[in-house]
Amino acid sequence: MQNPVIKTITVTRYLAPLREGGSLPAIAEADDGFLYVLKFRGAGQGVKALIAELLGGEIARALKLRVPEIVFANLDEAFGRTEPDEEIQDLLKASTGMNIALNYLSGAVMFDPAVVTIDETLASQIVWLDSLLMNVDRTARNTNMLVWHGNLWLIDHGAALYFHHSWNNWREQALQPFALVKDHVLLSRATRMEEADAIYRNLLTAEMIRSVVSLIPEEWLVSDSFFTTVEEHREAYISFLLDRVAHSEMFITEVQDAQKRLV
Repeated sequence: MQNPVIKTITVTRYLAPLREGGSLPAIAEADDGFLYVLKFRGAGQGVKALIAELLGGEIARALKLRVPEIVFANLDEAFGRTEPDEEIQDLLKASTGMNIALNYLSGAVMFDPAVVTIDETLASQIVWLDSLLMNVDRTARNTNMLVWHGNLWLIDHGAALYFHHSWNNWREQALQPFALVKDHVLLSRATRMEEADAIYRNLLTAEMIRSVVSLIPEEWLVSDSFFTTVEEHREAYISFLLDRVAHSEMFITEVQDAQKRLV
């Protein structure tokens, strides 16, 4: 298996803030000439949100779901000096160093379940992914999916893996069903969970999980005092994900129970 590769860009121009969510992302231009949606380490949830974005996006890609290219984005300290908006200036100053960014899908529109009907197989695959990641942020209020060139693209996984903000009882949490799937925007369409589970359990091997977790920059792991070493911290993510995959039958039961309550 070929390990995923994340390229690194340098932000050259801050273009416009995206006033959505708590992370205050922005459209920015990079030294490769492309536009990106830049997410900042200095935002509310700090590097934890960046780790969730990286792991969630790259696991989704490993499962053959569409996700914009994810890159590491270096931000120079000079950016905070010329920004006139004080709130943005503080965010830029707090985000000097390595951040994360997604390729900007120009012309994409937010997925609207009232306008676009998603195939039941794809809906089940996305619900399976979000159950694995404990992603609380794919609801009717905020779908975090885009339609671009006729295809569905997944964005914004920063709210996933919420257990890692404290790591309290994380081993027990790994074995818990994802009760908040009841609010998932695609819940009613996820009628093929068994098929999704059979495919994804085979795709998401221990080797694949390790290769994705290995992408987390060491500097994003050193600040968590819960762990003695960076490697211990990295292994905890691996163990958590492996345990959830091994007990994925709970995803199916929880989804089916939630669907019964919709009727």
